[in-house]
Amino acid sequence: MKRTYLDYNATVPLREDAKAAMVAAMDVVGNPSSVHAEGRAAKGLIERARGQVTAAFGAEGADVIFTSGATEAAALACAGRGLLGADVEHDAVRAWVENALNVDADGAVSVVVPDRSALQLANSETGITQTLPEGLAVSDMTQAFGKVPLAFNWAGCQMALISAHKLGGPKGIGALVIKRGTDLAAQIKGGGQEMGRRSGTENVVGIAGFGAAAEAAAQDLADGVWANVEKLRNILELAIEESAKETIFVGKSARRLPNTSCFISPGWKGETQVMAMDLAGFAISAGSACSSGKVKASNVLLAMGYDAAAASCAVRVSLGPTTTEDDILRFAESWGKAHAKFRARAA
Repeated sequence: MKRTYLDYNATVPLREDAKAAMVAAMDVVGNPSSVHAEGRAAKGLIERARGQVTAAFGAEGADVIFTSGATEAAALACAGRGLLGADVEHDAVRAWVENALNVDADGAVSVVVPDRSALQLANSETGITQTLPEGLAVSDMTQAFGKVPLAFNWAGCQMALISAHKLGGPKGIGALVIKRGTDLAAQIKGGGQEMGRRSGTENVVGIAGFGAAAEAAAQDLADGVWANVEKLRNILELAIEESAKETIFVGKSARRLPNTSCFISPGWKGETQVMAMDLAGFAISAGSACSSGKVKASNVLLAMGYDAAAASCAVRVSLGPTTTEDDILRFAESWGKAHAKFRARAA
């Protein structure tokens, strides 16, 4: 059976550029904190990657601190700050903020105190994007980076979270990007690596892959790849609607990422849809992939005003640069057949 991957918001397949950079980095034996030639070679790979990420993210003049991923970056940015957030935030941010910001039916968040708030740029489940206020304390830009035009220096926030595997780099490496002059206390202390903000021997191989992936993702964006992805997403939604008129497309009237479609088929549980599509050869999701396999009603959809019954019937299809129109049409056909069977059994 041919497998078709439609879960790019969970993780993106490793880019060949990133794989090549990682393989090359494996042959560099030095510890980047060592002063000898081997150590300097390893340090050089890190600084090259830092420059690639800085350029791709539009963060010239800011500090890029490599971490084990966006989850660690969120802890480093948010711990002890008493920040305000909303229930549409990723759990990695929600763990550190007070849920005090309101969300409307289109997923837009009201930020009352920018310098005390955390606000994502794009939601992983719905694709809905936010307007960031000037002076925002922290923004999770993990899903937006590489998919939409953005620059840290335009955003006006103090800190931003990003992750390599969301743009075709390896898993287990991310970064916290910090506006210079922002006060930040290290959470992991020791050797003083990463400008004293995150101690521990750096993941040279992962960092090299992150840099290469960021550079390639920026080129994709410049080449208009995501405009084509958006066209495919729209074809998908039209095809799904033709199969099931009652389908609810979450955030369709709001600004969204070009690759993301979150839709609700009333009465048909999201996990059942995911399993049916998996058996048909398609990988999709019933929400965020960061909940250790747990399936529950989405806090994002509940915050937007959907009831628990509707929220439990949502699935997310997220496309990528390698997705084809044939992939989309085959998925829509398989989903439509499975939907028809479900309705026949429910009648």
